[in-house]
Amino acid sequence: MVRRDTRNWYDCMKMIGPLYLVASVLIQHASGQRVKVEPEVLSYPGQTVNLRCAFTDATGIQLTMVTWIYESKDGNRINIAVFHPNFEPNYPESPLKNRVSFAPSRPNLSSPSIQITNVKISDEGKYICEYATYPSGNEQGITYLVMLAKPTNSASITTVQAGTAPVVVARCESANGRPPAQITWVTTANGNATTTSKPGTENTVTVSSEYLMVPTPEDDGKDITCVVAHRTQVKPEIFPLKLAVQYAPQVAISGYDNNWYIGRTNVVLTCQAMGNPSPESVKWKTISGGEIPDTVQIAGNELKVLKVDDAVNITFVCEVSNSIGMSRDQVTTLVREPSVNPSNAGMVAGAVIGSLLALLLVAALIAVLVTRSRRQHQGYRANGGSDMKTRIFGGGKKASKNGTGGAAGSGGVGGGNNNGPIYVYNESSSHPGLAEKNNHHQPLTIGGRPEVVATTPTAQDILLSNEVDDVERRKFDELEEEERYDHFTGGAPILQLCPPHDQDDMIGDYLDDDMESQRDGSVISRTAVYV
Repeated sequence: MVRRDTRNWYDCMKMIGPLYLVASVLIQHASGQRVKVEPEVLSYPGQTVNLRCAFTDATGIQLTMVTWIYESKDGNRINIAVFHPNFEPNYPESPLKNRVSFAPSRPNLSSPSIQITNVKISDEGKYICEYATYPSGNEQGITYLVMLAKPTNSASITTVQAGTAPVVVARCESANGRPPAQITWVTTANGNATTTSKPGTENTVTVSSEYLMVPTPEDDGKDITCVVAHRTQVKPEIFPLKLAVQYAPQVAISGYDNNWYIGRTNVVLTCQAMGNPSPESVKWKTISGGEIPDTVQIAGNELKVLKVDDAVNITFVCEVSNSIGMSRDQVTTLVREPSVNPSNAGMVAGAVIGSLLALLLVAALIAVLVTRSRRQHQGYRANGGSDMKTRIFGGGKKASKNGTGGAAGSGGVGGGNNNGPIYVYNESSSHPGLAEKNNHHQPLTIGGRPEVVATTPTAQDILLSNEVDDVERRKFDELEEEERYDHFTGGAPILQLCPPHDQDDMIGDYLDDDMESQRDGSVISRTAVYV
């Protein structure tokens, strides 16, 4: 009951004490308070404290006596020191007797300060300096003595097992402090704290705080910090801790890449395990309980297959245990037929693609060369390079619509790219030049019509024919259909393309084989050119 009252009084003083002190000072100034004291004095147990008091203005007032009064927590007042100028200082019976005295030892009424030696926690309370004056009566000032006790702070971790119920995982305590300490927690763990206070030694207070949470394996090793703040400390005291949660091993097998093929060598499975406490044993076995194949070597948490074969086409199991329990993991290894090493797949694909590209390049080059060769060969044939059967029927100039030749100069041999044999129209009355040019040939007479003489081209003829440029060819191609028709059917005598039915069969067969249809609808000889 006493402890409860003491705590309640202290809590009340803690809340209203500062406000009361401020209010007292303000009231003293407002009312012209002439008794000056310190509102609050702090001290630790065992120290000596001085409580000062002074009457500032005694003008017109007679100071008769001064008395120091101690008011305990329960409100009882006790005189602890009395001074009258006509008598020696007096110290009535009290808890402070023999520890309280005026300072200096022979005081004066204007400054009757006292000191208390070897102060105790129980000395904390209200001290009143009261003057007896005439004619004003009694005047007083109040000082609060606050006893401080530096607490002893500590923090610890509680080792727990992973579970589903909240448990205390850490504790923090501030013992025998005055006033009570303040404790807070800093952590990433999901939990909450409970704080309690209880009386300590010599009216001190001990504050305890516990952190509760549902522990999981993931919480093991997480940081948690206890922070203790107290009035006697320059800065809060910090206690960094780490949670300790025990749990059975967590097991996982690594190393299987789903590419175990017959003949592959030195493949390794690793049994990885985490636990608190640390795992104590690792055991490898097959799920069927049979013997481990001869090609398998086991060293601690590693299982090594020297050479993959059908014997390792099984399920391997790894069991790990500690003082909390046992856990296991398993992996089924599927053995495949030998295949291309995946590391060489890129090289093989690159080689195949490169070969295909090379073949395509060679094929394209051959096609270009063949096409170019054919074009050159066809151009040579068109210019008469090898076809010596070409015959000239017209001159290099355009034929007029009346059929007269446009030849001039010597013999009327005109343009046109014709290097083959030349059939020359021979009519001495009208074209003596042609007759003179080809007088070394015998004329060929067909049905009484003008004869056509075949000549073998000379070097000069070939050179002359090659001198005809593209402009002349384009001019010939641009002739309208009517002009071409008139050109070949005009008044001038030309080669008869279709002989009479009664001509010699040999000549008819020759002409039939020699005819070729043109784009403009006409039919001309394959080897003849009009001159």
